[in-house]
Amino acid sequence: MRWTETEIVAEVRTITLQRLRVMVSHGWVTPATGANGPTFDSLDVARVRLLSQLGEDMEVADEAMPMVLSLIDQVYGLRRELKALGGAIETQPEKVKADIRAAYHARRED
Repeated sequence: MRWTETEIVAEVRTITLQRLRVMVSHGWVTPATGANGPTFDSLDVARVRLLSQLGEDMEVADEAMPMVLSLIDQVYGLRRELKALGGAIETQPEKVKADIRAAYHARRED
């Protein structure tokens, strides 16, 4: 599903059209360009909600937003990598998985 600017503002009731456009102009949200203007997907909607919470609830200033978003993006990237690694480990024989677990626990204790 794709949303227009107006639909996003209606969906995420804590932002205004002006604030949404600020988010886009700063590159914090990167909608696709449709025939009638920007269109947003479900990831964009989630990002707009996050930005609204950071700005309104947590009072993160616009100047700090790029750093906060970068850190959040890094955390999500690491989570994806760990999930992929865990999936790869799960395909291994039990002996290999046991060796990996033992090595992991030994490293954690260092």
